[in-house]
Amino acid sequence: MFCRAGINGCRRFILSRSLSSTAQRNVKVAVLGASGGIGQPLSLVLKQSPLISELSLYDIVLTPGVAADLSHIETPPKVNGYLEDGLDEALKGCDVVVVPAGVPRKPGMTRDDLFNTNASIVQKLAEAAARNCPKAMLCIITNPVNSTMPIASEVYKKAGVYDPKRIFGVTTLDAVRANTFVAEAKGLDVRNVQVPVVGGHSGVTILPLLSQTQPSVSFSDEELVQLTERIQNAGTEVVNAKAGAGSATLSMAYAGARFVFSVSKNLVV
Repeated sequence: MFCRAGINGCRRFILSRSLSSTAQRNVKVAVLGASGGIGQPLSLVLKQSPLISELSLYDIVLTPGVAADLSHIETPPKVNGYLEDGLDEALKGCDVVVVPAGVPRKPGMTRDDLFNTNASIVQKLAEAAARNCPKAMLCIITNPVNSTMPIASEVYKKAGVYDPKRIFGVTTLDAVRANTFVAEAKGLDVRNVQVPVVGGHSGVTILPLLSQTQPSVSFSDEELVQLTERIQNAGTEVVNAKAGAGSATLSMAYAGARFVFSVSKNLVV
């Protein structure tokens, strides 16, 4: 399933030493692709959550260094880093597996252009997750999500461990962007804005339901067109603004963490 908002109450999280102990869980989270542009800031945000007891970081390069760096932060989650030959070990005992691994979009590329490279990466990682932690919640960030999430599902079916309630295409960033853009356009406090977004995570498959915005606001026809197009093409906006140096990494890390927190809060571990 494609998922954006998770649980409304998990939308806000505080990066602070005074995080409430009442929200504590003992969730082990693996980040596959932890050394990349999304993986590093995502891991940083996850390290600050009382929901998580252990972070298991995997990538083909640099992961021990990323893990060592994060391990110095004065928050409870333990951090371990694994390189390519440690993939199975990284996944053992995980409750949540989040996958930002893959190559980013560059100017002129569509998400579909990423398919040939990123599809094989997701297939390999999904095979390892199915083998080592088939009951974990698998959260696919790798683009094109519209295609990589079904690939993961097929891998799990082949392994005989498929559960549609445990595999997610993380599209939370579309809702994050919709909330932000509507708040800016209407002069609202973004912390109180909720814009439902349905569909997929590519161009016209992203469908913001602006008429259902909370708090209720009105839009002119021109505003509806402009906001819808900006939400649908926001990824390209970032790719072009970075002039070939990357895609949406920081905002995706925030959105990915928001989704992982929603999942983690509702696990019984």
